[in-house]
Amino acid sequence: MLFLALLAGQLTILEFIAILVGIILGVTVHEFAHAYVADRLGDPTARYEGRVSLNPFAHLDLAGTIMLLTVGFGWGRPVPINPRNFSDKNSELKVAFAGIITNIFVAFLLAIPIRFALMMGQTIESSSLLIFLDRMIEINLVLATFNFIPIPPLDGSHLVEHFLSEEKKYVFQTVGPSILIGLIVIGFISNFSIFQYVVEPLTRLLSAIVEGTYSIHF
Repeated sequence: MLFLALLAGQLTILEFIAILVGIILGVTVHEFAHAYVADRLGDPTARYEGRVSLNPFAHLDLAGTIMLLTVGFGWGRPVPINPRNFSDKNSELKVAFAGIITNIFVAFLLAIPIRFALMMGQTIESSSLLIFLDRMIEINLVLATFNFIPIPPLDGSHLVEHFLSEEKKYVFQTVGPSILIGLIVIGFISNFSIFQYVVEPLTRLLSAIVEGTYSIHF
């Protein structure tokens, strides 16, 4: 999708590079946050596999990255955890939402120059740097909002699983990916899009909070 947008002239080379960098940064900090919090809460599984790292190669999945660039949906390498190592029953939930919170925090940091520029009367489109930062912010916010959807294997599903029995949790985890893929396919062949009705409104809301604008450009 991004490649097609670039070829069709809907994206500039600057925007494409910013989105690519945003994907690498966003996925890396997202998965690192899962691994770091899990390790801090008593589960060393991710650390043993070298995932408590800000090295993008430890977290990026080749197929998932290609899917992100071509169809707008993709993934990083899932962080392995062993819930038996947690002493607190809420630990798994904390690990799940660490990635979402980190993406939003990174967006806030990237937005600092934009907020200063807006205070000085500039617009985002007035500077290549601001445009670059804006697109990176959007990617981090999209990653946060998309992962908030309560369908396995997305992070938001752990909020539902927290209230399920082990048997129902297993069923939910089993059928969840098929439901998610089905919703994405429906979005391609019909007017109902999970991005349009769920991810985009949440992203716009977060953008208003983070940047003070309602911008979203892809």
